[in-house]
Amino acid sequence: MDHLALAVSDQARSIRFYERYFGFEAEPEPREDGVRILHDEAGFSLAIGQIDEPVVLPPFFHFGRGADTPDDVRAFRGRVEADELEIVEWWDEPDYVSVKFRDPDGYVIEVGWEPLH
Repeated sequence: MDHLALAVSDQARSIRFYERYFGFEAEPEPREDGVRILHDEAGFSLAIGQIDEPVVLPPFFHFGRGADTPDDVRAFRGRVEADELEIVEWWDEPDYVSVKFRDPDGYVIEVGWEPLH
């Protein structure tokens, strides 16, 4: 998978969030339909489209990004805590380190590490 489209309530706020926490960079201009496309260094594309109705998701819905080391996850968790974002779940086990937190629209994002098998 190399792209994801998200419906958001405040496009500019979401762009700032994904730039700050995940290093995305927004294309300079929106598409004709108003959707903004962001890219990261790995070539992943994130489409951010603003909607007026509330975003409603099932409780299990989340998406994530892997980290290189357990300490990278722990450091990221510290950053999320320092910025007072809502942490949904935290795991720190020998073979699995993960933090799940919410973006401004309530999407749950996981940053995690586990050894390659």
